Amino acid sequence: MAESPIPQTGPVAAGAKPASTNGAAKIDKYFRAMCKHKASDLHFKADTPAKFRLKGAIRNIDAQALTNENIESMLFEIMTPNQVAMYQELGSMDFAYQLQEGDRFRINLFRQRGRSSMAARRIPREILNFEQLHLPPSLAKLTEFHQGLILLAGITGSGKSTTIAAMLETINQSRACHIMTIEDPIEFLYDDKKAFVNQREIGLDVSNFSEALKYMMREDPDVILIGEMRDEETFSAALAAAETGHLVFGTIHSSSAASTIARILELFPEEGRPQVRSSLVFNLQAVVCLKLLPGVQPDIARVPCCEIMVCNSTIRKMIAEGRDNDISQVLRAFYHEGMIDFTESLRRMVESEMISVKTAYTAAPNPDELKMRLKGISVLSGGIIG
Repeated sequence: MAESPIPQTGPVAAGAKPASTNGAAKIDKYFRAMCKHKASDLHFKADTPAKFRLKGAIRNIDAQALTNENIESMLFEIMTPNQVAMYQELGSMDFAYQLQEGDRFRINLFRQRGRSSMAARRIPREILNFEQLHLPPSLAKLTEFHQGLILLAGITGSGKSTTIAAMLETINQSRACHIMTIEDPIEFLYDDKKAFVNQREIGLDVSNFSEALKYMMREDPDVILIGEMRDEETFSAALAAAETGHLVFGTIHSSSAASTIARILELFPEEGRPQVRSSLVFNLQAVVCLKLLPGVQPDIARVPCCEIMVCNSTIRKMIAEGRDNDISQVLRAFYHEGMIDFTESLRRMVESEMISVKTAYTAAPNPDELKMRLKGISVLSGGIIG
């Protein structure tokens, strides 16, 4: 299938100054083109034309192939000397960049086959609310918690960061508190409103997650965002903060509410898992799993499909008893409490004409069950709740 052409957005003349010095960095034209075409991602690879991700699909930019020297010249211009040195030593570097008065970009520069490649995610300047993001209104209720752990789950690019930003901004607008974020790198920027917000970037404001977590509790936070829960140390710190009366947000790579519990336990040695499970029973408040699906309405490229688990007494009992595999079947009994499973979310999206039936079947955990629900048939398995 032919690619949709995009006007050429090659680099500007050599010698242009970085945006940070009131000039234009060579890479800025690519980022401005991303904003113009509402692309979510930009990719560079040596000896290949740059590519955008538009409406979930990769598209070539109508421009010449980039050399390895082109890529490194553009990226090194917007990196600090320390970031360049770390990249040359480690072969990978995460950092953020912002156009003057424009969107931010989360950038990963990495080496492959001995040459440099880049993936950049566009982070819109404006923080959208739940309605603008087409998220269930029940998510707003989760921002009313004052203590515990709320996890956003899903693959890379599923909308976790955008959803957390909407939740934190809701708290920012409604509660007099201190919000603290630890990010690698900082993504959305918050202006102080009813709350005040401090944001610490790994490698810029603090050397590593370990140091940031060590001093976090001395900084008197009420609400904490700890980026991605990627290891035992990070998750232990999140649980400790939740146990001591803080509201903690984090992200994790898992595909469903039930698999999130297993994913958490996998971060810990086997002998420590019973204690972690016990802590989750008392401190986990909710898990929100996300998938981004192509929309059918012309002005909405992609829409989120959600699975929401709120830890009521039944869910806590399931976790305590190790019945994680039963959780998905329990969610449908508590729609009235704001919970929802992926199948029901897909059904509602089809009926509201947000996605096609074909898309729904492709994304469904169980296409046969979705087919029954689209026909108005819902069967609650017996013997699950109890």
